[in-house]
Amino acid sequence: MKEYRLSALGSRLSAFLLVATALVACGGDGTTIKQPGAAGAGAVASVKHTGKVITVEMYTDATGNYFKPKEIEAHRGDIVRFVLKSGVHNVNFLADSNPGKASLPAPSDYLQLPDQTYDLLVALAPGKYYFQCDPHALLGMVGELEVEDEN
Repeated sequence: MKEYRLSALGSRLSAFLLVATALVACGGDGTTIKQPGAAGAGAVASVKHTGKVITVEMYTDATGNYFKPKEIEAHRGDIVRFVLKSGVHNVNFLADSNPGKASLPAPSDYLQLPDQTYDLLVALAPGKYYFQCDPHALLGMVGELEVEDEN
């Protein structure tokens, strides 16, 4: 009987440590998740930040799963800041949804805690780009980023 109790305690402790590690690894302290590396990571380094930050909120509520706003206009060098308001979401510029587009950013990590953010430095060529939240795309959680030249 004592062996079972120690084993159960060890399992609970292991599960707690696993969850704590996952939260820290995913930026669970409410901090900003930086833009992950992309195929064209050199393009990101060559774009000068304009100082403009465009906020896009991510929701799961009684009306559904959605980005607010879902249509964004930005210039190269702007930052699009995705802010989690409710639910668990990510941002993904799928190649299938952006045919012929190069240097798409890698998918973001999943944002899990309210007010956690993901910053995307707009380093894409001018044009229209479609993005989605992977688990909620079929529920309509999609958006469009229109990129214009630097100011």
